[in-house]
Formats: sequence, structure tokens, C-alpha cells
Amino acid sequence: MANPWAGEVEVLLDGRPHVARLTLGALAELEAGLGEGSLMDLVARFEAGRFSSRDVLALLVAGLRGGGWQGRAGDLMTVEIGGGPVGAARAAAELLARAFALPGDGA
Repeated sequence: MANPWAGEVEVLLDGRPHVARLTLGALAELEAGLGEGSLMDLVARFEAGRFSSRDVLALLVAGLRGGGWQGRAGDLMTVEIGGGPVGAARAAAELLARAFALPGDGA
């Protein structure tokens, strides 16, 4: 079970729960995967609702890997993500919010 106070988000992959969280290592991996964009650019895109499916996928992979998952982006192409595309986007947004929230912010 995910602990939101620790920045964790639960992601269902083929009906099985996985813990995702953006650790420092996961954030570094995410930043490297974004290429030219920065994490703040990514946050701004999510806040404005201008994120892409690539953004969602990159966030989920980084978060899942931060939670101990050993898969890669290609692995997510063949699984059912709980809630479908909307659930995936919601989980990605929660990961960002919880990674950058200060204690007591209620994210």
C-alpha cells in the first residue's frame, strides 16, 4: 500500500498494485530522459494541462523505478494501467505533486 506522506502513489499494472515515488535517483533518471526539458518545464506543463503521453509515461516509469520496480518504458506498453490513460495521467500528476510538496502542504 502506498504511503502518500512518503510521496508514494499506487499504480495498478495488470490489476496488481505497485508503489511509485520520485526519489532523487528517479528524478535524475526522469530529467535525463526528458532531454532538453527540465523538471520545472514538466511541472509547468502538468499545471497547465499541456502534458503529453510521453510525459506521463516518463513520470510513471521514473516513479515506479523509484518504488523498486525493475521494468522499463517498453514494459508499460503491454500492461493495463489502472484507470487507463486518465488514471495514468492522474498518477503521474500525483507523483509530481507529492515529490515537490512541503510537509503539511496536503499534497
